[in-house]
Amino acid sequence: MIKLKQIHKSFGRAEVLKGIDLTVLKGEVVAILGPSGSGKTTLLRCLNYLEKPSDGEISIGEHTVHCKKAHKKDIQKLRRKTAMVFQQYNLFRHKTAIENVMEGLIVVQKLPKAEARKKGVELLEKVGLGNKLDSYPSQLSGGQQQRVGIARALALNPEVILFDEPTSALDPELVGEVLAVIRKIAKEGITMVIVTHEMGFAQDVANRVVFMDGGVIVEEGSPKDIFQSPKEERTRQFLARYTSEYAYSI
Repeated sequence: MIKLKQIHKSFGRAEVLKGIDLTVLKGEVVAILGPSGSGKTTLLRCLNYLEKPSDGEISIGEHTVHCKKAHKKDIQKLRRKTAMVFQQYNLFRHKTAIENVMEGLIVVQKLPKAEARKKGVELLEKVGLGNKLDSYPSQLSGGQQQRVGIARALALNPEVILFDEPTSALDPELVGEVLAVIRKIAKEGITMVIVTHEMGFAQDVANRVVFMDGGVIVEEGSPKDIFQSPKEERTRQFLARYTSEYAYSI
């Protein structure tokens, strides 16, 4: 489904990604963990060209982009295969929940307004917001705004959904409602790549866990492998911060 070959990304003289190779299978949920500055969010943003990789190759399905010579049409085609759920929600502040979800359906998929609204209502009901259709972002909690963001991503019917720390901007009591929605989507077999700091969630939902540090993949494996018996010392050091809560157990 997704194949990354030797992805490099530099900002000026700072090399943030140092030759990433990664494969994500169709229907797989991959959680990316790592300390701040490890390159995990940059990698996610490179996947749909919100950041332009300096070098390497990205394949989603049958479509491949050669990063050094990518054309606009190649990038647009790649982006159509993905949808992103952001840390800070990125909703249109002047549009209601239903209008935020309908936007991509009308503008990108060219659906008639009535059909777009019908689908938007279904998706908002799916994320538990059927009673908030006409609410503006300012009238919604952070968790509700993030669930609108998830509904908006689902509306595009993407092959892959990318989640960038979807709970990091939320108050602790609101985290659970967002994670519950993501768990529900994961059970439907949608391919997902999730950058997260929620260790318990990664253990519970992911098929595979990738640990990054210093712009490289240090280790990857099943949640059991990574959390219970990590092979690399750097992985053990990182996870040691969570042992009191999770005790390397699942």
